[in-house]
Amino acid sequence: AWASLCSSLYKFSSSEVLSDGACEIAWTFWTGKSCGFPVVPWPSGHLNFIGSFLVLQPCYLRDWEMQVHFKIHGQGKKNLNGDGFAIWYTKDRMQPGPVFGSKDNFLGLGVFVDTYPNEEKQQERVFPYISAMVNNGSLTYDHDRDGRPTELGGCTAMVRNLNHDTFLVIRYVKRRLTVMIDIDGKHEWRDCIDVPGVRLPRGYYFGTSSVTGDLSDNHDIISLKLYQLTVERTPEEEKRDREVFLPVVDNLKLPGMEAPLEPMSGLALFLIVFFSLVAVVFAIVIGVIVYNKWQEQSRKHFY
Repeated sequence: AWASLCSSLYKFSSSEVLSDGACEIAWTFWTGKSCGFPVVPWPSGHLNFIGSFLVLQPCYLRDWEMQVHFKIHGQGKKNLNGDGFAIWYTKDRMQPGPVFGSKDNFLGLGVFVDTYPNEEKQQERVFPYISAMVNNGSLTYDHDRDGRPTELGGCTAMVRNLNHDTFLVIRYVKRRLTVMIDIDGKHEWRDCIDVPGVRLPRGYYFGTSSVTGDLSDNHDIISLKLYQLTVERTPEEEKRDREVFLPVVDNLKLPGMEAPLEPMSGLALFLIVFFSLVAVVFAIVIGVIVYNKWQEQSRKHFY
């Protein structure tokens, strides 16, 4: 459907490996003109284009780290550039859409490098801004509010038109999601996002996408490197980190993002039923006693 709408769309496939030692996967590249929603060619800076790299095979790593070497540059002055790019870990291979060039209501993780403030009354945060979102398919990214209602956390990152290399790392270890940046040319990681209790299923696809609307920038993804991390777990951690089938964040109060209830054990279910029956029998006995006393009092009043 997308190809029929956008005659300028094209695809380039390669067998180049994105990872270093784990999840060795091929990637594909596509770019095209916007068809109905604001979207940036990849990587040239024109208006209303989208572009994307997407991985062709799912990744089953339990603990992993994705390092992104990128460069954002353009002729636009402050707040006259846009819109940014995203790194994805999602159930489905990416499809063109309104969220930094990819579809909304996704299942999985999105990390966004947003270079343009869409919200008019933007005061407490400075752009460019990096944020993260976990979606179980029920949430919509609020483009007009720069994703604020559903973001897990974020930080300001002045990454445009720098003369040195800029890096971003996404790390997922023991149900903890962290994002760090190296943008000062000092080869030092700086904390950006740190969220515990993030549950991401395995077997999802990595990818990245970029978008521009009425303003443009060049979004260069120089390299993507995926690493497998070896982590020891205690028996308690093994039980806690068991396989999940739906992305969720513990204790996150967002609509549709409540953590699933733990299944009730057989013993707990038996105890609940047992004490419920005891309570019912006790209530019946008390009722019978009260009724008999009432009848007895009634007979005495009668005589």
